[in-house]
Amino acid sequence: MPKAARRTFVLVTTPVALVALIGAAAPAATGSKGVGDPYFPLAGNGGYHVEHYDLTLGYDPGTRHLDGKAVLTARATQRLTRFDLDFKGLTVTGLTVGHAKAAFRRDGQELVVTPRRALSKGERFSVTVTYKGRPGPVKDPDGSLDGWIPTDDGAFVAGEPQGAMTWFPANNHPKDKSSYDFTITVPKGRTAVANGVLRSQRTAHGKTTFRWRQSEPMAAYLATATVGKFKVEQFTTRDGIRVYNAVDAREAAAAAPVLKKLPSVLEWESKLFGCYPFRAAGSIVDHAPNVGYALETQSRPVYDRAPDLSTLVHENAHQWFGDSVSLTSWKDIWLNEGFATYAEWLYAEQHGGDSAQKAFDDLYAKPASDELWEFPPGNPGSGGNIFGTPVYARGAMTLHVLRTTVGDRAFFGILRAWAGGHRDGHGTTAQFARLAEKVSGKKLDGLFKTWLSTPGKPNRP
Repeated sequence: MPKAARRTFVLVTTPVALVALIGAAAPAATGSKGVGDPYFPLAGNGGYHVEHYDLTLGYDPGTRHLDGKAVLTARATQRLTRFDLDFKGLTVTGLTVGHAKAAFRRDGQELVVTPRRALSKGERFSVTVTYKGRPGPVKDPDGSLDGWIPTDDGAFVAGEPQGAMTWFPANNHPKDKSSYDFTITVPKGRTAVANGVLRSQRTAHGKTTFRWRQSEPMAAYLATATVGKFKVEQFTTRDGIRVYNAVDAREAAAAAPVLKKLPSVLEWESKLFGCYPFRAAGSIVDHAPNVGYALETQSRPVYDRAPDLSTLVHENAHQWFGDSVSLTSWKDIWLNEGFATYAEWLYAEQHGGDSAQKAFDDLYAKPASDELWEFPPGNPGSGGNIFGTPVYARGAMTLHVLRTTVGDRAFFGILRAWAGGHRDGHGTTAQFARLAEKVSGKKLDGLFKTWLSTPGKPNRP
């Protein structure tokens, strides 16, 4: 959240003037339009924290029409006479705060809400928004689409970094994490897949309603409500994790041998990073050739096509790094992508493939003009670069340099301590660097400065 401008006052002696000065310095009662992220200034909202979302959706893939009702349970972090929600494109048909109708207006991606009475700091309140329309995606600074992306049999729903606001009103920044309930109704023969545990499924009058619950805190961009014609597989792992796989029939043959490895991948990652952070796991394998990516939607990654094994390892490593331990700023996205990429290297190394050292050496051999060295991973420079090669590959290289510097015992201790110490919370690059120094007993500021913050190709370690 942007810091309030500081003012310098000259002390005066009259009581009236003193009261005036105190009033002038009082904090504003309007929640900010964003949380202050340097890359996405309007992402998130100030003045409140959403504890829980209860989303009721009805979607018709034929007409691409969505009816929605969102009930947000929130707590004010300051006195509020007005606050914003991130919400783009759909028509709002009603809005209440508590049980009272509230005034609202649209301002770009902001839904500006004025409750009938001011909310006190610390007050718990509910916001109910009803809405309808034909949802569509937003275009990110790098040109990719995210949000509600229609497909030939439903919708591929993946919200990183901005897309949640295309299908529900949200406090849409990773700094604000909440629990979720989803009730999604679709035509009979379609499946609606969201996060967490499937609580019930019921068909009546030609429609099927799916109820899902994500109990552990989740950032809005990790929510999904993907709809399609899916073959569904459900089972429980020997560790008690409830797995739900939904696969488009056109991708089933290619996906089957990879998804079969999911339980063993989760076991392997749990040994490296600490216990799996959620009650549920699984995969949504859609046929969405116009999307071009997979996403680590919490507890159940969504893939635009049948994934290969490395992609499965990568997206599930995100359940620790990115989902359970979330970003505080999009600038630090290497903490998500560098870690998940290095998990790919470790998996290959421990399962008969190339060593992590070879992966590092192959990348380091690239000339200084290569896109790998275009910008440092700890400072991508803009929202258009957060999914660039340096974030993934040079981010992973940073971890490998750390590993070779501190040794395997300390390195894997750092990873487990990071995932465990920030479970269900947030982290920053500075916090990770301090943890690495504490666990290893080594001074590492030069390493992190060189590999995360310095432009150009570093000298070989």
